Amino acid sequence: MPDATDATDATDATHATHATHATDATGPTDATGPTDAVERAFAAALYADGDDGVDTGAALLTANPAHAREAERRGEEFVRSAWQRGWQPADVIRTVRRELTEQHATVAAELIRREIRRYKSEPAGLPPRWQDQLDELPGPAPRGDRFLYAGALLELYRLLLRLPALEPVGPAPGTPVHARVGHAEPRTPARIRALLAKAEATGYPEEAEALTAKAQELMARHGVDEALLAHRTHTPDTPAARRIGVAAPYESAKAILLDAVATANRCRAVWNEAFGFSTVVGFDTDLDSVELLHTSLLVQATAAMTKAEAAQRAGGRKRTKTFRQSFLLAYAHRIAARLDEAADHGTAAARDEAGAAAADLLPVLAARDVAVTNRTDEMFPETTSTRVRSAQDAAGWHEGTAAADRAGM
Repeated sequence: MPDATDATDATDATHATHATHATDATGPTDATGPTDAVERAFAAALYADGDDGVDTGAALLTANPAHAREAERRGEEFVRSAWQRGWQPADVIRTVRRELTEQHATVAAELIRREIRRYKSEPAGLPPRWQDQLDELPGPAPRGDRFLYAGALLELYRLLLRLPALEPVGPAPGTPVHARVGHAEPRTPARIRALLAKAEATGYPEEAEALTAKAQELMARHGVDEALLAHRTHTPDTPAARRIGVAAPYESAKAILLDAVATANRCRAVWNEAFGFSTVVGFDTDLDSVELLHTSLLVQATAAMTKAEAAQRAGGRKRTKTFRQSFLLAYAHRIAARLDEAADHGTAAARDEAGAAAADLLPVLAARDVAVTNRTDEMFPETTSTRVRSAQDAAGWHEGTAAADRAGM
């Protein structure tokens, strides 16, 4: 079983500051107007750790509706600053949920939507994959008590203000980007998704295994086809990066599972434990495969764990937490071995199908492996190894290994 995963050392504590001193929509204000009240609220709430400053700031904002409107408008500046420091919508919402509450997440989502509108009419528009993240933002919710809402707004701003800089995984909004060019069969990704959806839905382990095995085979061949065609057509193709959430609980086991999926698909994963995500580096087609397969295996693992846990409880055991931790560690360990086998098989099958072009395959894949490694080292010149706590539940380890053997690959 792997003992460790790479983890980012997110030590850059650069703090953003708001520079624009705006005025209320009704015109310029004097020292007693909305701008002055907002500045005093921010000074009280954003630069202290306790709740007293938040209460003071919330009182200032709720004293006059114009103050609250000005404070809300200023929120877009904090969101924009997060983009400039490498954050994306999904990253912000994930961190807000981890550090604050769902109410704060709905407030953050509304600020993000408002800030993003400014790019809709620009030629550059939004970076790739941003619209998917925007579509998954939490919906609006009633604001309720004005004082509590103002307090939540200030707590959110304080968190956004203190977000460190992250390694960029794509351009910020408004930056011109080149569209991704695909070469392989366009129906292949849809077929892969359909196979994995069936694997997740079936109640029969043997059927799930067959369905996911077929999906993995298609992933391997799709990746090889893209690599060969890019090589032959001299299409510029460089490694990219994506952040994939690693949600609590049992983050270490889930990070190991993601690392196994990434490695099998010729990618590298670096885990940022503090912010609950891994950055996966690889070529776009392979990154698509990592996201799809990792999500599917988590669904299958959770279903199998729930079923196994119910059987354990029926037998009288109560140590649920240690069972689940050991189950997921064993699952990740066994899946890693199975993925390596499947990846080798898929590459061999693709080489057989390539025929005369097979001579180009190994050098092309080797060059891409080097490019991925170099890109990862550039993004994360310093990583640390995190020792994962060993499994402490024999039954959980046994059940997790068995579930991995049954999982569709």
